[in-house]
Amino acid sequence: MFSSMLLFAQNQYSIKGAVVDTAATYKMVNTTITVLNQKDSTLVKYTRATPEGTFALNNLKAGKFILMVTYPGYADYIEDFALDSAKSTKDFGNISVILKATLLEGVIIQGKAAAIKIKGDTTEFNAASFTIQPNDKVEDLLKQLPGIQVDKDGKITAQGQTVPKVLVDGEEFFGDDPTLVTKNLRADMVDKVQLYDKKSDQATFTGIDDGEKTKTINIKLKEDKKNGYFGKVEGGLGTDKFYKSQAMFNAFKGKQKFSAYGISGNTGQTGLGWGDRDKYGGSSNNMEFSDDGGIYFYGNNDDFDSFDGQYNGQGIPSAHSGGLHYENKWDSDKHAINSNYKIGSIGVEGTRDNLTQNNLSTGVTNSSSHQKFDNLMFRQKADFTYTIKLDTTSTLKIMVDGTLKNSKTRDNFISSTLRGDNSLQNSTDRELSNDGDQKLFNASALWTKKLKKKGRTLSVNVKQAVNENQTEGYLNSTSEFFNELGDKTQTESVNQFKTNNTHNQTFNSNITYTEPLSKTITLALSYGLGINNSNSDRKSFNQTASGAYDELDREFSNNFDLDQLSNQGGITFNYKKNKSTINIGTKVSDVKFQQFDAYTDKTFKRNFTNWNPQFTYQYRFSQQKSLYFGYYGNTNQPSIDQIQPIRVNTDPLNETIGNPNLKPSFRSGLNLYYNSYKILSDQYVYFSSSYSFTTNPIVNHTTTDRLGKNFYQSINLSDKSPYNYYFNFGTSRKIKPIDMSVGLNLSSNGNVNYTRVTDTVRTELNTTKSYGYSGSLNISKYKEKKYDFRISGGPSYNVISSSSRNSTNNKGWGFQGNANFNIYLPGKIQIGSDGNYQFTGKTQTFNEDLERFIWNASITKKFFKQDNLRVSVSGNDLLNQNVGFSRYASGNMVNQNSYTTIQRYFMCTISWDFSKMGGSAPTKK
Repeated sequence: MFSSMLLFAQNQYSIKGAVVDTAATYKMVNTTITVLNQKDSTLVKYTRATPEGTFALNNLKAGKFILMVTYPGYADYIEDFALDSAKSTKDFGNISVILKATLLEGVIIQGKAAAIKIKGDTTEFNAASFTIQPNDKVEDLLKQLPGIQVDKDGKITAQGQTVPKVLVDGEEFFGDDPTLVTKNLRADMVDKVQLYDKKSDQATFTGIDDGEKTKTINIKLKEDKKNGYFGKVEGGLGTDKFYKSQAMFNAFKGKQKFSAYGISGNTGQTGLGWGDRDKYGGSSNNMEFSDDGGIYFYGNNDDFDSFDGQYNGQGIPSAHSGGLHYENKWDSDKHAINSNYKIGSIGVEGTRDNLTQNNLSTGVTNSSSHQKFDNLMFRQKADFTYTIKLDTTSTLKIMVDGTLKNSKTRDNFISSTLRGDNSLQNSTDRELSNDGDQKLFNASALWTKKLKKKGRTLSVNVKQAVNENQTEGYLNSTSEFFNELGDKTQTESVNQFKTNNTHNQTFNSNITYTEPLSKTITLALSYGLGINNSNSDRKSFNQTASGAYDELDREFSNNFDLDQLSNQGGITFNYKKNKSTINIGTKVSDVKFQQFDAYTDKTFKRNFTNWNPQFTYQYRFSQQKSLYFGYYGNTNQPSIDQIQPIRVNTDPLNETIGNPNLKPSFRSGLNLYYNSYKILSDQYVYFSSSYSFTTNPIVNHTTTDRLGKNFYQSINLSDKSPYNYYFNFGTSRKIKPIDMSVGLNLSSNGNVNYTRVTDTVRTELNTTKSYGYSGSLNISKYKEKKYDFRISGGPSYNVISSSSRNSTNNKGWGFQGNANFNIYLPGKIQIGSDGNYQFTGKTQTFNEDLERFIWNASITKKFFKQDNLRVSVSGNDLLNQNVGFSRYASGNMVNQNSYTTIQRYFMCTISWDFSKMGGSAPTKK
């Protein structure tokens, strides 16, 4: 027994020491001292320095370790050490640390700042750990970060998910266009880049997850870059009448930020994204319910009002926009304002071709359509946010925004359908024109209060929204139908003037109260009231013999009022202890809905209950590693369009029929995320995945008659559960001997959907399965002032199958590759090039390969000491292969789209970056 105790005592290892400031020689209280394994950088133990600056860690095991000493504002100190039988105690003595701001040339600090830190659900990248060239923009920095991709249009994808929001120091910067940050702010101003799922303001305050999340990037600026001004002026002229011009000015003074910008061009590169559609919904008068019973208007099988003012790469755009931004905090941050004004127009014109195979029990039909479009939208938007800390425990945040829109759309469609024996079944020529005016207004207020007991809080959130839309236009359509012998059997013509006036007003409120039940468990109770009043007046007028459009077509006209009242209650438990955080709860909504049809003088009432359970679990293995799991469930009520549709005839070959017997479906979703970073090996590993399925789903029942007309009706399937999933895995690390970063990415996504199909012979249930698998390898290297390059690419395999008896399974390989490089030559000359290769193999339905290689190149001459004046000559799509295309499955149909987009042109560009940045703004004592 005595020998066992002696052996136990001999196996105890420890370290000790003290941390002092190099210049002031005072003890560094609360300094973090961390011990890591040398092999894999995993955490062994950590502690904080005492008020005397000393530290000690006992009960360690023998082995090779890393000591890391960190303190805010000071350079990290890192030292390797070993503990063995010869040295059971390591005394580091006085460890001197130095302020980052006072590092002198020639002073060597034995330390390394972590390139990535994982703080809860936030991944933080240290900008100083990546190579930044003079006058690089934030976009250039983001392209170097593991797990983040930026495409040629500035669209950001992080860990497999789209990033729609980019903040600056946690605040909105011109609202909803991330490219205004990524393409204009300088990379050398950035201190940290944070990637996280942004929660609602109310969930952020209470700490209780409410399921509202937006993938967000926050750009944290360096303190010494917040005092002064900087900006950019750029202009370029190209062949084939292509041009671009932009100017941006930013003035920062402490917590005050003022910015102004103007953009004009037709290259489709920047200034085109205003995310209004996601916020306000569409402008047609079809409707659906949200999870809490709210009603939203949306477009479905209606091309009459289809342009949303966004550019998605289809067609040739012409954009002009400008804006102002001002934000400030004062009185010890008790008051804060954030305001934006934007004005702009965008026009898009081009062509789009579509091939569709419709699989029926009687055989297949093949449809083709050619669309020519010319759309224009003019918008103005202003928003204002004011935050005031009423006292040390309460805050009030008020937000107001308004938008004015004017749009013009012109569309022409020529389409035809062939039977399986290539005989003509029908053909259509239709023309749509539409002019619209829309007014949007939103106001909200959030009041938060911390009560006397720690963890006890009260918050109240109220929102008011008004949406008015007035549109009018013309529909001219002629459809011809043919028998198997090629004889014309029927002709249908439509010539109508249409008006569509909608008004929607909503009020929503939510009260949340949190109560700590113990040191580890918190209870959250919530109640919400929702009121929705809407009116929709759609009229169609036929042309009479006089030439005037004065004959009301009641079949395609409708005038109704919608009134809705919803009450929602919720309960959530939050458990937080050590490394684990758990949220579990549910929300239940009681909704009363009433619709009055003025044409029929009928009232339609519907009462229903929505249920939204949720569960989340997060575990932090260490500061650099975390795991997250979440479950969300929601009841989906059938939309009014599915129950009692508003008939539209803008596409005479496709019509929707209502089903008043529809029952709600229930959707369950699972999410799993994992992040890990190892400091010494500079290795980053992440994966994200999602799986969802629906019980008692609402699916389409498609009926196709002998003329080739399609009629759509929604039905319930009690014995089937559609599902979809995605999985994304990535890892990257730096190979130190050659100073090169290498990464691997694997992803998969898929879905299974059901459609009941009826033709002239039988009815059958069609199962459509769509799966995609892809992998890519990327390598990159940055040699300062010499060269940099990045190459990524890999194969993909896609499977689209249908159970319909005459369908064919479409399987095909693909490949995606991207590469770019820059060479920095003497005389401040830079040569750059980038390329994108895309290949989609032929399938059983589409017997041709789709392939394109987009190659761009430029040569740039820099001037002045700071390289801030640049003259460049560039070529876009040198091989003239930029033709857009896509393939997808929908119900019992397989589709292939192709469209016009921006192709080859050459351009000469002059760009001037200017700045005058001082030190940190003086603080007021």
